Amino acid sequence: MKIFRSQKLQELALDGDLVRNVAALYGVQFAGYLLPLVTIPYLTRVLGPATWGLVAFSQAFGAYASLAVEFGFGYSATREVAKSRHSKDTLSNLVAGVVGAKVLLAVCAVTLAIVAEKWIPLFRRHAIFFWAAIFWALAQSFSMFWYYQGFERMRFVAVLDVCGRALATAGIFILVRHPSDGWKVLGLQGAGALFSVIVATVYVYREVPLRLPSWTLIWETLQMGWNMFVFRGSLSLYSTGNIFILGLFAPAEAVGFYAGAEKISRAFMGLLAPVHQSLYPRFSHLVKNDRPTARRLARLTLLVMSAMGALSSLVVFLAAPRIVRIILGKGFAPTIPVLRIMAALIFLDAVSTMLGMLWMVPLGLDRSFSRIVLAAGILNLALALTLAPHFAQIGVACATVAAEVFGTSTLYVILQRQGLNPLASPRRE
Repeated sequence: MKIFRSQKLQELALDGDLVRNVAALYGVQFAGYLLPLVTIPYLTRVLGPATWGLVAFSQAFGAYASLAVEFGFGYSATREVAKSRHSKDTLSNLVAGVVGAKVLLAVCAVTLAIVAEKWIPLFRRHAIFFWAAIFWALAQSFSMFWYYQGFERMRFVAVLDVCGRALATAGIFILVRHPSDGWKVLGLQGAGALFSVIVATVYVYREVPLRLPSWTLIWETLQMGWNMFVFRGSLSLYSTGNIFILGLFAPAEAVGFYAGAEKISRAFMGLLAPVHQSLYPRFSHLVKNDRPTARRLARLTLLVMSAMGALSSLVVFLAAPRIVRIILGKGFAPTIPVLRIMAALIFLDAVSTMLGMLWMVPLGLDRSFSRIVLAAGILNLALALTLAPHFAQIGVACATVAAEVFGTSTLYVILQRQGLNPLASPRRE
């Protein structure tokens, strides 16, 4: 009886940690999605569709730079921290390898940015927007969030992130007064991210010994993150990359209309992200140590997240005119049909994240997952390049949804074929 009680208390403690982590991540999500939504009604009215589109176009390119530097460590390094929590030596090597790899990748990203500025007309004409976006991208890509997430103690870094973004939000309301101030939006967001990175890094090195990375260590770290980098890169082909593709074929106003719908739909998707992020290290642990419990948790999570995603999609579809009018303003009426199309992404993202990121990756199916996402990304790229010149923002929205439907369906089929569908009766574990 004492052993039983001890086990139950331990499980309750774990559940308590999970709840606290979810709460902390909702704080980060509030800062990352809801705080920008607070500024959007102000910015769309102050900057207008054209400058708002220019900010979104520059930020889309910056997102690629951030992706290249972050290199999927937000998942791969988190998993390694979760596995090596009690080994200071392993953690020290991991931190050194990740930081060293990011510095190397940042140098490469800046070099490519110099080339891109000369080749893309919008960036040549608006260089200050471009370099503000690069600053923002590099600042946020050095986040140490992966370290704290691996330990399942995100409250401290969550507070830092919220503070940095809140300061950036306050700065936007104070300093952005005219369309020519649009670049300050990116600069202020970058400054807020840099504040969080500096403080979090100092505290990480209070816990693990400072170690300079060797070339061997950097190479091993890059190999560790490769599959997740392919996944993130493929995913970007039908997320932020679509804004960039649209900007190559359509005027800045069209980019602004699409970006408004994209940010609103992503904000609703973000409402479920804290639950996903908190469950990721839990699934990584359970899959290794208690597969039946992991499967039961996967089934429950999939059902709950799917229901919440479907409800959110329906709400956004029905309320699109009012949402656009309140958040973006009357000048963004062309965004309404785009948002209605992209409302489906909220449900699809909830399902695909559960099947892929929270289930396939902890099971060790990184390569299969990355290939599926890559195939969906290539499909989106082909559709976007075909539809954008003729149908502008509507065409790109349709391309995004089509690619997500393909990716989600393929994930389900692969898991079903391998007997790993969490909704199906399990094979012998």
